[in-house]
Amino acid sequence: MPIEMRVPGMDGTPRVLVTANRLPYEATVAGEPVVGTGVASQIKGEWPGFRGPNRDGVCPDSIPLARSWPASGPPLRWEVAMCEGYASPAVRDGRVYVLDYDEAAEADVLRCLSLDDGREIWSNGYPVAVTRNHGITRTVPVLFEDCVITLGPQCHLACWDAVTGANRWLMDLRAQYQTTVPRWYAGQCPLIDQGKLIVAPGDAALMVAIRPESGEVLWRAENPRGWEMTHGSIAVMQHAGRRTYVYCGSGGVVGVDATDGSVLWDTTQWPVQFAHAPSPVILPDGRVFVCSGYGNDTGALILRVDESGTHVSVERKFTPKEFNSEQQTPILFERHLFGIRKRGGGPMVCMDIDGKEIWNSGRDRFGHGPYLIADGLLFMMSNFGELTIAEADASGYRRLASHLVFEDGHDAWGPMAIVDGNLLLRDMTRLVCLNVAAKTPEKSEDSL
Repeated sequence: MPIEMRVPGMDGTPRVLVTANRLPYEATVAGEPVVGTGVASQIKGEWPGFRGPNRDGVCPDSIPLARSWPASGPPLRWEVAMCEGYASPAVRDGRVYVLDYDEAAEADVLRCLSLDDGREIWSNGYPVAVTRNHGITRTVPVLFEDCVITLGPQCHLACWDAVTGANRWLMDLRAQYQTTVPRWYAGQCPLIDQGKLIVAPGDAALMVAIRPESGEVLWRAENPRGWEMTHGSIAVMQHAGRRTYVYCGSGGVVGVDATDGSVLWDTTQWPVQFAHAPSPVILPDGRVFVCSGYGNDTGALILRVDESGTHVSVERKFTPKEFNSEQQTPILFERHLFGIRKRGGGPMVCMDIDGKEIWNSGRDRFGHGPYLIADGLLFMMSNFGELTIAEADASGYRRLASHLVFEDGHDAWGPMAIVDGNLLLRDMTRLVCLNVAAKTPEKSEDSL
């Protein structure tokens, strides 16, 4: 059935919160694409999923970016209204893909927007009842060839045609794997690795590999400890000749063999007591950095995987006074970790790869806001929508510019994306595109 979008209303009184795990589940069927007036941009750069092309929060583009802004801030290219949430876009071939929610139709809706002006090229969705619970949407799509893969708030995994918006397949992880929907709905961003779609449903399957084009399950990792899905996403580790998928489940951290889904190692020394959102960060020399800001006494932990790639040990514990992060995943850049620490209002912190703090941003505080690195710059968003840039440099914190992007903004927590100098940001109800590229010097008549 067609799903028509509307401008989300913010004045509705929430009905009874949808219980995430009520059985039985009705079969969910996607609709037909609704074609809009937008046209794909000619900009060919890409940000194909969560944390960018290499899933590390670092933009590999060579586009020079501005080191200063006018008083009016970086130019605004466009702004689009969104339903309440933190879902952020993936970008390819001039198209911006973001999973939204239509409260009137009670449907998850994938929107394809033009990178030029934000106009909708197409939208498509499927019916599912979701009630606001600190927003509704949380995930970032992932792009593979001509597919867009999404994971909805109630754990509906879907594949869409990137050009037409037609649905190719739709899988309800609650029905398929008895997945327990996390406390604040699904926050896991699907992973594409070596042509496989990797997700961690929990419960009946710790992790699964799926053929993106067809939805065929290639392997399934057993879950003897009965761990449930968290809000975190999966990281890829290459160590000791093995490719491993590292994930923080509800009871600890696990490493799964990328070839066949066998569990190589796990540890319960990192239990999730309340919620977990940051992804593991893979460090050099077989080490893994994990952190949290919810109900975890250690704040952060470094694990070391042995030379066989099949056993793990705890290398060092940290206290929340040193580093903790409630939502965002730290960035490893030039052998240093950059991340926003929850304690103290959310300063940006630079650490060495052993977790020792080198500097912090002092009075510049960002709360739970997102960040990325591009052209040697740290882009950091505060809770209320102020964007700051600073040098991504271990020698010290040097703020270069800041600008309030969202008037009356709040909960601006959705991950950023950047493509060819176009920075995509959102707060609770708006998605914007800013031009942060450096100006190209104009040629004088003498140089012609």
